[in-house]
Amino acid sequence: MTVRCERNGFRRYRAVALAGTAAVALVLSACGSKGGAAATSAGSAAGSVLSSAGSAAQSETSEMGSSSEMGSSSDMGSGSSTMSSSSDTGSSSGMSSETASSSSSSDTGSTMTSSSESSSTGSAMSTSETSSPSGSSAPAGPINVPAGYKACMVTDTGGIDDKSFNAAAWAGMQNVTGGEKSQYVASKAATDYQPNIESLMSQKCSLIVTVGGLMADATTAAAKSKPDQHFAGIDFPGNGKNVRGLEFNTAQAAVLAGYLAAGYSKTGVVATFGGLPIPPVTIFMDGFAQGVSIYNKEKGKNVKVLGWDPATQKGSIAGSFTDQNKGKQLADNFIQQNADVILPVAGGTGLGAAAAAQAAGDTSIIWVDSDGYMTAPQYKSVFLTTVYKNISAAVEVAIKDSASGTFDPTNYVGTLKNEGVGLSPYHDLESKVPADLKAGVDKLKADIIAGTVKIESKVQPTG
Repeated sequence: MTVRCERNGFRRYRAVALAGTAAVALVLSACGSKGGAAATSAGSAAGSVLSSAGSAAQSETSEMGSSSEMGSSSDMGSGSSTMSSSSDTGSSSGMSSETASSSSSSDTGSTMTSSSESSSTGSAMSTSETSSPSGSSAPAGPINVPAGYKACMVTDTGGIDDKSFNAAAWAGMQNVTGGEKSQYVASKAATDYQPNIESLMSQKCSLIVTVGGLMADATTAAAKSKPDQHFAGIDFPGNGKNVRGLEFNTAQAAVLAGYLAAGYSKTGVVATFGGLPIPPVTIFMDGFAQGVSIYNKEKGKNVKVLGWDPATQKGSIAGSFTDQNKGKQLADNFIQQNADVILPVAGGTGLGAAAAAQAAGDTSIIWVDSDGYMTAPQYKSVFLTTVYKNISAAVEVAIKDSASGTFDPTNYVGTLKNEGVGLSPYHDLESKVPADLKAGVDKLKADIIAGTVKIESKVQPTG
C-alpha cells in the first residue's frame, strides 16, 4: 500500500506493509509520526473514535448559556479485559500476523486473547521511515531489541482500535518492536486497570505502557510494589524512578486552534465541551479559550466562547467519552446559540458533535488527539483541523531507550517545538481558510515556541 504524507506543504510517499492495524497507525507511522495528513490508495478507514473514561467518574458542570447543555453521566460497563500479543513471523515485510483464540477466565471475569501466527488484531506494521517527537532520531523501522525483550501495554477503556490515543500508542509499540513479542491488555472499565497491570507484571514485560491519565494511580501503585519493573505512562507524570511520564502540552496547539476558530467563525461564536473534567481534557479547553482571547485582542473583535470558563474551570462536560447522543445534544445547543466552530474534547462522544455539525451544514469541528479527517472520514467535510498529540512517536522513543538497556525516568513533554503537539492540515477546508488567518496562526505558533506568548493553562505539564 502506498501512503501519501503531507507536512508543511510538502508531500512524501511511503510504502507501507499493513495487516489489520487501525488507520491511525498508518497515518502516524507512515508519515514519520509527525502528525501530518495521509491519504492511502486504498482509502481511509472509517470508524468511531472512542477514548478513555473511568467507570466512577462524575462530571462537574456549570450552566453556560443553557441548562440543557449540562449533565453528568457514567456509562462504563462491568469490568472485563482483553489481552492480545504478537510474535515474529519472519516475513520480509516486517509485519507480524496473528491468529486469535479466546478463552474465558472464570475467576477474573476477563476475556484473554492469545495470538500465534495470523490475525487482524494488534498486528505490526513496518515503514521505511519514522522520526522522534523530541528531535532525536527514532528507529527507522524495527530496532534490534535484546533477546527476551517484551513491550507491553494496558489500554484505557476506549480499546485498542479507538482510532485515537490507544491505537496510536499500540502503533508506536508495534512499529518499534517489529517482529519481537509485544502484547496488550484492553481495559473495559476503570476497575480493570490494577488487575491488568498486575497481569502484565507477571508476564515478565520489559516495559509496560499504560495509556491515559485515569491510570496514573494504578500505575504508581504498581510501580511502588515492584521497583525493578519499568513503566511509561501516557498523559501523566512519572515518579522519577521506574515510571517515565509521556505528557503533551496540548494547550499550546489548542491556543492555535482557538485563534483559528475565532478567525474562521462567521457568527462570532465558537464553543467547546469535554468528556470528563480531568486535566488531559481541560488543558485543550483552556488553550482554546486563550487562543480566542488572543485573536480578539489582536483584531479588536469580540468572538464569544461557549462551554468553558478557564478562570473558574467550569463548563460543558458530557460525563462520557462514548455517548454520541450526548455529544450531539451539546453541539445542537451550541449551534442554536449561533456557534459555528466547535471543539469537542470527548473521544467518541465528539462524533455526535460532528454529526450535528454535518446536519447543520454551516458548522465546523476541530478534532483532538489523532487527525479526525483520517480516523473518522465519514465526517471529513466538517473537520477544520485537529489538535494532535504525537503519541506514537513518544512511545517509540520510550521503548527505544528502554531496549537500549538504559531506562530514562525523565518525563517527556510533547510541545510545538519538538512536534509532539500541533495542528493537522485543513484538508477539504484549506481553500476556505483566508491566507491572512493562516499567516496569523503560523506567527502565533512561532511566538509560542519563542516564548513571546505564554500559555496560561494551570494544568499544562512542566516536564
